[in-house]
Amino acid sequence: MLTLYDDPISGNGYKVRLALAQLGIRYRLVELDILRGETRTAAFLAKNPNGKIPMLEFDDGRCLSESNAILYYLAQGTPLWPADRYDQADALRWMFFEQYSHEPYVAVARFMFHQPTPPDPAALAGKHKRGYAALDVMEGHLGRQPYFAAGRYTVADIALYAYTHVADEGRFDLAAYRNIRAWLERVRAQPGHVAMGAKP
Repeated sequence: MLTLYDDPISGNGYKVRLALAQLGIRYRLVELDILRGETRTAAFLAKNPNGKIPMLEFDDGRCLSESNAILYYLAQGTPLWPADRYDQADALRWMFFEQYSHEPYVAVARFMFHQPTPPDPAALAGKHKRGYAALDVMEGHLGRQPYFAAGRYTVADIALYAYTHVADEGRFDLAAYRNIRAWLERVRAQPGHVAMGAKP
C-alpha cells in the first residue's frame, strides 16, 4: 500500500489526497506537523533530503516528492490525464503556472496567517499583488474554457484548486472572480471529491 506523508493544513498535500480519493486508491496517511519541524527529523530527511511534504512512499521503499510530480505519476493512464500530446503539455503548463505564478503568492499569504504572529503588512501586500495577478490570468482563461486543459477536468484543475479554494484564508477576496467561483463549484461536484481535512 502507498504511504503518504503529509500535513493536514498543506494545500500541496491536499492535491495528492484529492487525486488519490478520486482515483479510488487506498493509502496509509502519516501526518507530520511542518510548523513543529517534523519534516526536518533525521528519519524523514533520509527519505526526502528536501525535508518537505507531501511525499509518497512505495512498497519497495522508493519515495516520490513534489506535489505536481506525484499528481503526474498518479494520473497516468486515468481520466485525470489527457490522451492528446498537446493537451498533456497544456496540463503541465498550468501545473507549472501553479507552482511558479500562483502558489508562491496565494499559498504563502495563507501560510502567513497560520503563523503565531500576524503577517507583516508590506510582505502580505506583495503576496496579494502577485496573487491577484495569477487569479486574473485564471479568471480570463475560465471565461473561455470550463477547465484548464483538454476541455475537461484533469490534474491541472486539482493543482490549481488546492490553494484557490482556500484563498480567503490568505485574505484574498474572490467576489469579483465569477468564472473562478463557478469553476470551484464544478470541481467540488466532481465524483470522489473530498474536503481538505478528510482522512483516507
